[in-house]
Amino acid sequence: MKQETKCIQAGYTPKNGEPRMIPIVQSTTFKYDTSEDMGKLFDLEASGYFYTRLQNPTNDYVAAKIAALEGGSAAMLTSSGQAASFYSVFNLAGAGDHVIASSTIYGGSFNLFNVTMRRMGIDFTFVDPDCSDEELEAAFKPNTKAVFGETIANPALIVFDIERFAKAAHAHGVPLIIDNTFATPINCRPIEWGADIVTHSTTKYMDGHDATVGGAIVDAGKFDWMAHKDKFPGLTTPDDSYHGITYAEKFGKEGAFITKCTAQLMRDLGSIPSPMNCYLLNLGLESLAVRMDRHVSNAMKVAEFLEKNDKVAWINYPGLPGSKYYERAKKYMPNGSCGVIAFGVKGGRKAAEEFMKHLKVAMIATHVADAHTCILHPASSTHRQLTDEELLAGGVSPDLVRLSVGIENVDDIIEDLENALKAV
Repeated sequence: MKQETKCIQAGYTPKNGEPRMIPIVQSTTFKYDTSEDMGKLFDLEASGYFYTRLQNPTNDYVAAKIAALEGGSAAMLTSSGQAASFYSVFNLAGAGDHVIASSTIYGGSFNLFNVTMRRMGIDFTFVDPDCSDEELEAAFKPNTKAVFGETIANPALIVFDIERFAKAAHAHGVPLIIDNTFATPINCRPIEWGADIVTHSTTKYMDGHDATVGGAIVDAGKFDWMAHKDKFPGLTTPDDSYHGITYAEKFGKEGAFITKCTAQLMRDLGSIPSPMNCYLLNLGLESLAVRMDRHVSNAMKVAEFLEKNDKVAWINYPGLPGSKYYERAKKYMPNGSCGVIAFGVKGGRKAAEEFMKHLKVAMIATHVADAHTCILHPASSTHRQLTDEELLAGGVSPDLVRLSVGIENVDDIIEDLENALKAV
């Protein structure tokens, strides 16, 4: 099936007389006739459900759809994108291990790695996504367990060279994890370029309607854990906390990663999404392909308008031919990148603040990547405690505006921006 069809039909196929929409199994608990039946579930000898903290049918239907969209072998849902990022790394690395990550990843992910997970004893090296081959090679250590990057960085909009980083990771016997939130599997499928694990904040385009917070992890099912047995003992040696199962032996390349992540991490940490939230996420997924096409076409027209406007100091959008990442975006995302644009208003922080006051269609919000056009001036909101010098040191210029172009009529969006810029 093509992607548009998978958005509608993948993950759940009703049988004769069954509901067309996925059922909401709003239950924490599942009943069995005998202890032996339930015991088979605990031993992972049979498939089924016994407690929603680990798995739930509604959640699994939606996870299966996302796995199909990404071209993966298995997937799981989490209660947030942050949880997905954490689980994807922590499933491989523990105290004393090392991970390489792009320095331009989403700020929440950066803090998770650089502060919280360092406190857990995991070391991180952050590399410029445009670093030289020599700099990338130098970042690897004997205890490196994974490489982590974003298809399109939030909010820097840097396009990650997935194929290059995948080759470097595999040369060192470790998987590449890619956060594909902004591109979505409609515009990019990182697994086809060598990624081994794909994560999402489903809160963004996948949900698309500001309705639910969530995350997803997809396993490509291609990384040979047993070939690197010494690097990944959690997958290749018996798990004493789960009946002595060796995940890579019992479930192979296709199922080991997600099974361990569910049976061990989700069991202990419990970042499960509610079945109702997963149902709402599925509604968003059904229109994902249609919406992404509109987001990209609208953003391209808005970017072209901003590029020509004399009140705009600079603009960053991968779809523009003048972008540093235009050619890379065409390689990985030939049908378009995303609906998010970064630009600066001439006159710096004050001018940007004045511009924001006059918007009518674009909503001032911390959120990004949904049906509504949303806009944020970090210097006067999320980063308002910083001086201009501190902003620049953190990679955020005082005049930077992050615009998430929605699916409204593009003429209304452009008119709104034009009127606000005229007021500066």
